[in-house]
Amino acid sequence: MKRVRSKNTKPELAVRKTLFTSGLRYRVHYKPGAVAIGRANVDIAFPGYKLAVFIDGCFWHGCPDHGTIPKANGEWWAEKLSSNQARDKRVTAALRDGGWTVLRFWTHEAPECIAAAVMQTLELLKNQKEPATLRSLHDTAQGKS
Repeated sequence: MKRVRSKNTKPELAVRKTLFTSGLRYRVHYKPGAVAIGRANVDIAFPGYKLAVFIDGCFWHGCPDHGTIPKANGEWWAEKLSSNQARDKRVTAALRDGGWTVLRFWTHEAPECIAAAVMQTLELLKNQKEPATLRSLHDTAQGKS
């Protein structure tokens, strides 16, 4: 198990490369300061827009399509994998409570599709953020608080 990567996996690198070549800049393995998520880090984060992207391994996070439980020491593995899923739910809930948008993808999904979904979500977040920012600037210029 030492050889199993938890960071910089091939699917994660492929998504990051696609996002980077599209002109997006992001933080990797980001730990949001104001949100208590334990030891977990966000795989790809856009802190300015509070967008957290996770790329979960099918085995380790219990993919409904590809997740399996090994037969050898099955009881231990079942507990381990269910605790991983419970942690994922806790982290997602903590981030959402902190105002973050959370996207979770499986490693078997195409990197281009993941990147497209991330870009689409960023565009939605930008459109939500800009009118409020412009409104507050306009109100400030008008002397309103």
